[in-house]
Amino acid sequence: MAPLPVPILILSVLLLLSFHPPAKAQKLINYFSAANSPWFPSNNSILVSPKQTFAAGFINSSSDSYFFGVWVQQSSNKTVVWSLNRPRPVGNSSCLAISPSGVLSLNDSSGSNLWKKAVGGSRLVLQETGELRFGKWTSFDSPTDTVLTNQPLPPNRTTLRSGNYQLVNATSLVFNGADTFWAATDVIRNLSSDGHLLMDNAQNYIMADMGLSVLRRLTLDVDGNLRVYSLGRHGQWDVVWQAILELCTIHGTCGVNAICEPLGSNGTTCSCPPGYEKSSNLRDCQRKIPSLVQSQFLRLDFVSFRDRPGTDDPKPTPLNLETCKSRCLDNASCVAFSYKYTGQQDCVILHNQLIDGYWSPATELATFLRVSSSETDVSNFTAMISMIETVCPVRVSLPVPPKASKTTARNVSIIATLFTLELLAGILSFWAFLRKYSKYRDMARTFGLELLPGGGPKRFSYAELKAATNDFSNVIGSGGYGVVYKGQLPDRRVIAVKRLRNVGGGEAEFWAEVTIIARMHHLNLVRMWGFCAEKEQRMLVYEYIPNGSLDKFLFPNEEVLGDDTTEESKKRLITPRPLLDWNIRYRIALGVARAIAYLHEECLEWVLHCDIKPGNILLEDDFCPKVSDFGLSKLTNKKDKVTMSRIRGTRGYLAPEWVIHREPITAKADVYSFGMVLLEIVTGVRNSGFRRSSLESEDWYFPKWAFEKVYMERKVEDILDSRIADSYDDRMHFELVERMVKTAIWCLQDRAEMRPSMGKVAKMLEGTVEITEPVRPAIFCVPEEKAPSEL
Repeated sequence: MAPLPVPILILSVLLLLSFHPPAKAQKLINYFSAANSPWFPSNNSILVSPKQTFAAGFINSSSDSYFFGVWVQQSSNKTVVWSLNRPRPVGNSSCLAISPSGVLSLNDSSGSNLWKKAVGGSRLVLQETGELRFGKWTSFDSPTDTVLTNQPLPPNRTTLRSGNYQLVNATSLVFNGADTFWAATDVIRNLSSDGHLLMDNAQNYIMADMGLSVLRRLTLDVDGNLRVYSLGRHGQWDVVWQAILELCTIHGTCGVNAICEPLGSNGTTCSCPPGYEKSSNLRDCQRKIPSLVQSQFLRLDFVSFRDRPGTDDPKPTPLNLETCKSRCLDNASCVAFSYKYTGQQDCVILHNQLIDGYWSPATELATFLRVSSSETDVSNFTAMISMIETVCPVRVSLPVPPKASKTTARNVSIIATLFTLELLAGILSFWAFLRKYSKYRDMARTFGLELLPGGGPKRFSYAELKAATNDFSNVIGSGGYGVVYKGQLPDRRVIAVKRLRNVGGGEAEFWAEVTIIARMHHLNLVRMWGFCAEKEQRMLVYEYIPNGSLDKFLFPNEEVLGDDTTEESKKRLITPRPLLDWNIRYRIALGVARAIAYLHEECLEWVLHCDIKPGNILLEDDFCPKVSDFGLSKLTNKKDKVTMSRIRGTRGYLAPEWVIHREPITAKADVYSFGMVLLEIVTGVRNSGFRRSSLESEDWYFPKWAFEKVYMERKVEDILDSRIADSYDDRMHFELVERMVKTAIWCLQDRAEMRPSMGKVAKMLEGTVEITEPVRPAIFCVPEEKAPSEL
């Protein structure tokens, strides 16, 4: 019988740790005192916390056997988070009692009190934090396999225990009491309510749902992994962090000589290597043919073993492969050896039995398993390297050279004839080349082959893009750089084709800039797939972003259905757009900040966007932001750059240095534009629209108005988007919104040197750096006669 797969094993254990209350109604009590004594399992009573988030009482573990524990009442499976006597269950006749002298007792079958340290109290209560308290005794001082939010982890002893696994000293995961297989960077102190696993060295692990007000628990599971669970809407637990991502690296997952293989992200399976079979206990593996007098080796790529339980990984010895193999053959106790193909000739000899075997490409090694020479099994652990023939298998036979000729004249004539023929062929070929040189040159210029850099993006022909866009009929947007069309490639990829204006043809700079833009890969940048450069046509091919631009969600009232509206735009106008909640808005702001920081600080060539605005921020189906039109200013021809009076961008998002010509243009100009966009994300109002609606007021400047509302009047709710103001919760959203507003005000400083870099802006939004109180931004506007046209 094959062993159960690990996911089914974990599920079965979780079912054992959970329970379902009896069908008849249970009696809920707020506290247990001497007046309520005794409390028998048959009383069908449970002790609940004030809001009934947690409950405590007797839990039926098997027939007529009970243990006393605390569970999450609001979870669907009533998950147990603490227990008193799970290894020593009591029967129906045992009872919980409080004596007149203040001693809490629960006696087992031998008469011993399982609650020895709980004295000096008058009643047993359950706090809303899940803490069971009696006098000075608290369940938080003696956790079992779980700690709850804000529950301190006791150091300097076994902190948590689950089966054969322990979390020791709040630092290390240990198997069988001595075999350490994972260690934190420092002592873990507690799980905070905002989703951080705090440690002594001021570092922390961050949960996937950081910041949400949910119930979390840190549990040492039966598979040996340390995980943080978050309680979802329907009472189901979601894993939001786990200590070990490669589950097969957990010691004890499989038996002796067995190999662990991953099953997705949450499971593993154990199998025997070739030449081995299951032993009698169905967990370990044993050789099919025990004798190794005459032996051979089977190569297992990406498979790693340890020597024996309780030992560290063996130290490698620098030997070549053949010497390493000979060392193993000369040692009777050698059962395998491992070898790394890294150029360092790392050889590790494995003796007697193989422990904690697992398959992972991260091991970068191959294990050579020693089996009997009569073994017929072949290795099923092979990597791509085995598919490459590095030695030519064909035997090459050379003809026997002819005997030396005695006639020198004949040899000279043969050589002269061959030389003459080669010279004649070369002359004819050169003449043919000169004859058709002009044709080759015209073809090269037509297709841009003479300027295409090596390793560049895919080049599309004009005919290909014309067919993909249905003769450029589906317009989805336009701007200063050109018109954007929707299309579909033959491989069914949906694309957006930007037909550029004012770009010179046949310039080497165009090809170099296109190559640079195509190599900019970031999660929050629109991906460029290719380009077209045919005669005077210059087009860029991008991935298609289905949800359109951010301004359509922030300012839906600006969209008007006109005669020239495209069919796709009409569908978007008819279909109501969803409102962006605060978490989505924060995620959009953070993604855009990271993309601009990538352009400024991480690219091989510095790129200034010059036009950060909601219209250039596109949204995926899951509202992941994508910044578009980055680097297009680098593609405009030199004449166009000279005649633009330096100003590039859109009114309302321009930094002061664009207008004040004595100021140099740096990356801080994009920081200013991002600050204005960030303020619009919070308020849901376009900055230029705000100015028009309050032109008669002295508070017309949008950043100044926001600063005074937040930092002088202390009315942050006045600047929030009125459409989602009702969903604003001080406890959940205040810190997030305050961080967005503070960051925006710092970005909108009139002096460029006072603004932070985009890398620091991203960290300010993440909350990884402290944000000081910003300075009130000075009033600034773009004069009508100097404002550029919107791109």
